[in-house]
Amino acid sequence: MIDAIKKLRDQTGLSVADISRALQEAGGNEKRALEILGSLGHEIAEKKSSRPAAEGVVESYIHANRKVGASVVLHCETDFVAKSPDFLELAHNLAMQIVSMDPKGVEELLSQPFIKDQNLTVKELINKYIAKLGENIKIGGFSRFSV
Repeated sequence: MIDAIKKLRDQTGLSVADISRALQEAGGNEKRALEILGSLGHEIAEKKSSRPAAEGVVESYIHANRKVGASVVLHCETDFVAKSPDFLELAHNLAMQIVSMDPKGVEELLSQPFIKDQNLTVKELINKYIAKLGENIKIGGFSRFSV
């Protein structure tokens, strides 16, 4: 059971208590526990959605061909989280998503399948980070450029 908890914690970043409860509820089935943890991430995101997100970063990504790039504004609640490697990773992944998929607005971006995991939408990806980091996260806007 400890190995399963460690594995799921590495995958989700959620608390040991949440993972233990999910594994118990799933009867030890790791795949089912991940589904339970996914819905928990959605619940956490809903609870935090009304909290102000006044900090954040501007992240950019330029594709290797140097013909297309994007900048994204990603908000969170505290400067501490804004500087964290996990938050910066999310911002970078969102900029890559924008370069790759060329969404026309935030709502379209949120509904797209995530380029690195087609089983997740971008909204679900953000919800995972909200659960992991414990703060509200919102996309403030983005721009995509090409020549």
